[in-house]
Amino acid sequence: MLMHMKQRKALLVYGTALAVLAPATMAPALAQEENAQAEQVQEKASGETPTLLDRITIVSRTGETALETLASVSQISGEELERRMATTSNDIFFGVPGIKVYSDGRPSVSNINIRGLQDAGRVAVIVDGARQNFHKAGHEVSRMFWLDPDLIKQVDVIRGPSANTYGSGAIGGVVYFETKKAEDFLREDENYALSVTGRYESNGSGWTTSATGAYRFNEMASIIGNVVWRDYGDYKDGDGTRIDNSAFDVLSGHLKGTIKPSENSELTLGWTGSRDEWSSTATRDYRLDSNALTGEFKISDDEEKWLNLNVKGAVNLLDLAQWDSGAESGYDLRTTSFDIWNTSYFDSGLITHELTVGGDWVYDDFKSKSSSGGADSYNPTGTRSVWGAYVQDKMTYDWLEVVAGLRYDSYKLKASDESSGDRLSPRISVGVSPFKEGALSGLQVYGSYSEGYRAPNTSEAYITGGHSFPGFSFAFLPNPDLKPETGRTWEAGVNYSANGLFDSEDSLRLKAAYFYNDIKDYITIPTFPALPGSECAALGHTMCAQYQNVYAAKIKGFELEGRYDAGRYFAGLGINLINGHQIDRDGVRSDLTTIPSASVTLDGGMRFLDRRLTVGGEVQFNKAPKGSLYADDYTLVNLYANYQPNENLRFDLRVDNLFDKKYVLPIVDTSDGVYGQPGLTVKLAATVRFGG
Repeated sequence: MLMHMKQRKALLVYGTALAVLAPATMAPALAQEENAQAEQVQEKASGETPTLLDRITIVSRTGETALETLASVSQISGEELERRMATTSNDIFFGVPGIKVYSDGRPSVSNINIRGLQDAGRVAVIVDGARQNFHKAGHEVSRMFWLDPDLIKQVDVIRGPSANTYGSGAIGGVVYFETKKAEDFLREDENYALSVTGRYESNGSGWTTSATGAYRFNEMASIIGNVVWRDYGDYKDGDGTRIDNSAFDVLSGHLKGTIKPSENSELTLGWTGSRDEWSSTATRDYRLDSNALTGEFKISDDEEKWLNLNVKGAVNLLDLAQWDSGAESGYDLRTTSFDIWNTSYFDSGLITHELTVGGDWVYDDFKSKSSSGGADSYNPTGTRSVWGAYVQDKMTYDWLEVVAGLRYDSYKLKASDESSGDRLSPRISVGVSPFKEGALSGLQVYGSYSEGYRAPNTSEAYITGGHSFPGFSFAFLPNPDLKPETGRTWEAGVNYSANGLFDSEDSLRLKAAYFYNDIKDYITIPTFPALPGSECAALGHTMCAQYQNVYAAKIKGFELEGRYDAGRYFAGLGINLINGHQIDRDGVRSDLTTIPSASVTLDGGMRFLDRRLTVGGEVQFNKAPKGSLYADDYTLVNLYANYQPNENLRFDLRVDNLFDKKYVLPIVDTSDGVYGQPGLTVKLAATVRFGG
């Protein structure tokens, strides 16, 4: 089956590529598509390169940059995405403090960890407004989603529950992916553009081919389309050991159209989809079909003062098929979401206000089918509805900035039983800019307190069934009385910006924060002996397993993100220090197994030939958390280079894990084995593009 799919996908992609290239050139095209290419070309021509911390973020909803936000916010965009040459979502976030994206030896499915929190919606993953809520109990990555890096315009990351305007559950944080519009691909003087991209990777002999086209009908309407095919074999770790069943085959597509009915309004409709195929064992195959339909409407008054209304709606369909020794199981999730908010700008005396009022609704409809024909008891069929409303006011007075918000959340679970709950969650942030002049004029110090609320999902509350190993077995017990988690985060941070430190063109940007996260009623799944006469013993099991609320999980750490750019050369620094533990109801303290390695990342490079050539490298030291039974300290060294001889041709080179280091991430699920991450990997790419 997999071989036939590969043949069909190859014909589709190569046919598309030939159709795109024929009008322009028949030269080989091995390339990575530039994100926001027109913007980058203009920056290089003008000699100005805004740092990522200066770019507008999506997550603030008030037009702030990451540097202006009184929270731990990062953005990955433009030049960063280009030089990372990401194969999967895992590669996008290299060196970004506080976030790890990983897979258990299966590169095509990803799980996201922010500040030691992951799984079951603790991190809200959103693509153009479509929530990625798929969760499956099992031995593989429980949180599955696929988004091809070639489709992405930018990614915003906010750590902690301070992003309470983005819906319920995100006690760990939010990762928001924005895909490209036609305006991100077309240059100002173009009505159409076409490109073909592709890449070869040495580790796993992986090939990527991508075709992109955009058309501007007039000033009111435009459309963009993209298709990407990735075909990768099994990779080898740093010891040269082939990781069996790490191969994958993905076909992805993307369409987005934009209509501007008036000067102050805009309607965007989009579709993003993929078919992802992989295996986890010699007898277990998977296919994940994903289709997300999204819509967004924005309208403002002429002065963009009182009316700045945004309405988003999405339907996200994920269908996972599993074949185990020929027996088929299925898992379908339909997530429907609606999000509306308005921001008003006004003054009251000497205080300026940015007042945001909004609400959101998310409905998950999960259906499972086991190989025997009934529902999978480990992943019970059920529904979850979550809705909320909020108000937030950003108040500024000269050197003082205060952000105050309040959110109401409500949820309802329905499977073999029903449960529900609601809560109010506050947020307060205070920032002070004490210096008006001099080298410290760009310094801002802030402190914040925020709360978040995560409802359990249907699998956590209603899981049942038995599980056996040689000489050992246990039964899963449901827990419909499972309480929601409540996250309370204290944070103190510094934002700093300076220009012209050593010459008239250089810039320094810095964000640093210390955080302490206290999660009450943290949900985990312990095993315990089956007492005589208990339900587990009656079923013939020696042990029981049940999702339960422990007393608390406590996580603290320090993060720093800095960037210096002098035009000819640049440097970056990322620091992530973290530790955490959980406390059970009896007061027993134990290490959290989801704490990632502490890390320090150095990045630096130089630009030549009027910025047409960039060369650089990255060094990252990782220290395994205490309590890890299989992960060790490790250091990674990466190199990269790109050359753009003209605006229609680009070549890229990247070497990951230069010294072929063997390493294992401490946060992966090892129940199916311990898998080393990829060893030495060389990536080669080129881009061919034309437009008019």
